[in-house]
Amino acid sequence: MSIKLYGAALSPFVRKTRVALALKGIEYEAVHVDPANIPEGYEKISPMKRIPALEIDGQYLADSAAICTWLETTQPEPALYPSDAMERGRVIWFERFVDYDLAMRCTFAVFRNRVVMRLMGKECDEDKVQHALSTTIPPLFAYLDKELEGRDYLVGNSLTVADIALASQMVNFKHGGEQIDANTYPNLAAHTERMHALAPFAQTIEKESGFIHKVLGSQ
Repeated sequence: MSIKLYGAALSPFVRKTRVALALKGIEYEAVHVDPANIPEGYEKISPMKRIPALEIDGQYLADSAAICTWLETTQPEPALYPSDAMERGRVIWFERFVDYDLAMRCTFAVFRNRVVMRLMGKECDEDKVQHALSTTIPPLFAYLDKELEGRDYLVGNSLTVADIALASQMVNFKHGGEQIDANTYPNLAAHTERMHALAPFAQTIEKESGFIHKVLGSQ
């Protein structure tokens, strides 16, 4: 089986699929796609020209959620979705919540302005960053912190795609120069620390942080 993963290293959605692939022990070829400079013909791979996309023996899947579902069906162990119907539904809910609602604030407001805009040689809109930090992010963090109370994982008693998706967004939050206030959100902070200590996350965080520091540190 020939597998190619299309995307950019700093994308939380690409990172989510990379971590899932690593946990499943599935080998693949990484193909860089810059979301700010999509190559001609990429719409044949991803109709909306988004990343990530996965190519499997000449067939394509776009969107990280679709890719993770394919991975779970292809390689059931270790399981990243619960077998219980209600718990599986909750995993899908949290994945959606993180990929859309949380991502809009932590990645597209904070990380994009603090990192991506500077990488593109543009100005950071710090007002937008501060609005997210003070207004739109706190209620989302509060919700997640409450859901994690007394728990190691968002759903059930084992690691799921929901945890991977959340931790992936928190990497971008960290790259954006922010950290979770452990006094205000102790459960979310502890969950993030545990997840980022896992080998697939720890390795990618170190590599990405080095790249960001090297590029932006010279500006």
